[in-house]
Amino acid sequence: MSTRTSDGRPATGGPRPPEAEETVSPPDGAPPETGTAVVKTGRWRRLRGIALVGIIVVAAAVVPLLLSPSGDAGGRYADPADTSPVGTRALAEVLADHGVAVERVDGVSAALAAAGSGSLLVVTEASEVSEADARRLAASPADRLIVGRAAHLGILASGVRPENRAVRTRSRDPECGLREAALAGSAYLGGMSFTGPAGSTGCYPAGGRPTLVRYVLDGRTVTVAGDGGFMTNLRLAEDGNAALALNLAGAKRRVVWLVAPDVVDRVDAGEAGGSDAREARTLGDLVPDGVGWAVLQLVVAVAAAAVWRGRRLGPVVVERLPVIVRASETVEGRGRLYRARRARDRAALALRAAAADRIVPRLGLPAAAPPGEVAAAVAVRTGEDLNHVRTTLYGPAPKDDAGLVALAEHLDRLERQVRDS
Repeated sequence: MSTRTSDGRPATGGPRPPEAEETVSPPDGAPPETGTAVVKTGRWRRLRGIALVGIIVVAAAVVPLLLSPSGDAGGRYADPADTSPVGTRALAEVLADHGVAVERVDGVSAALAAAGSGSLLVVTEASEVSEADARRLAASPADRLIVGRAAHLGILASGVRPENRAVRTRSRDPECGLREAALAGSAYLGGMSFTGPAGSTGCYPAGGRPTLVRYVLDGRTVTVAGDGGFMTNLRLAEDGNAALALNLAGAKRRVVWLVAPDVVDRVDAGEAGGSDAREARTLGDLVPDGVGWAVLQLVVAVAAAAVWRGRRLGPVVVERLPVIVRASETVEGRGRLYRARRARDRAALALRAAAADRIVPRLGLPAAAPPGEVAAAVAVRTGEDLNHVRTTLYGPAPKDDAGLVALAEHLDRLERQVRDS
């Protein structure tokens, strides 16, 4: 029968006396199902990591789809009909509560037809406006509120020049005399800063340049904001965002809000049958094209990792052989560690503790007997000098290896005297 050490290597060296060996064997009455249980446990440990990765992949792919807003205007930035965090449905409701009618239009022609001298035209960076359309909007008699990086800003807000560098959007103080901003207080603005025309009022500065500019052009009030985050559903309830948005957008009793036409709105007239009905979008339509390929790649990667790990580890083998470990291996190994670290204090402490554990029961003393009582009992039993016994059992650590060897000899002699007395 083969023998192995504790680390699995074959035991070397000749036979040892029985008292110098320690044999550890499996219980004789172990049930035959033990091997099967070990195999199942090892298999579960290999597969649970793969299962966890699979659950994470599925959750990452499905949860965002389930939580994404649905509907015709789901997730459309600065859309007064959108209830997602980036929409402005909350602002539209607040304006309606204050008697301001909000009309959402998705085309420049519809905006020009609805906007008059007593209304406010809102154009955001999400509005798809060409240069020609921008010139048509600039000729409208309505006041204008331009939010964010709207296309052709130089045409929509003549005289306003945006700075080249981007500005971090955060809560800012108005620091201006504009009544609408002063009443609202701090607001979530930034995005970009401007240089306004002569006679304009700049508020919420960043780096010395305003992020909100208002001025009068040909009898029409033009307001430009560097970012529309303060108007969105996510930020409207923070700081003075709601007050600022209401003051700017509620200046007129009628608001014409221009949004970009949605994809489902651009149906050919022949295919739509001449009606304004919109096609219903399914969950699959909302999934980006690259998600399917990404999930497929993750599945292939997980399968490859599972095969690689399974072949690398191999099957579980239950070896029912006794393991024989020489007791001297532990002593020699610990001694080498003590010697390598020059830990004579720890080695002396281990020798004294082991000797005391063997001597104290022979003296009839309890295990928790104080050192003075143990030393006195040993001196009486052996006839040795009390100071010598106390130094041997509880003295300071040796200063060199020779002292450590001498201490081991003294302890062995004391133990032998106690045992033979």
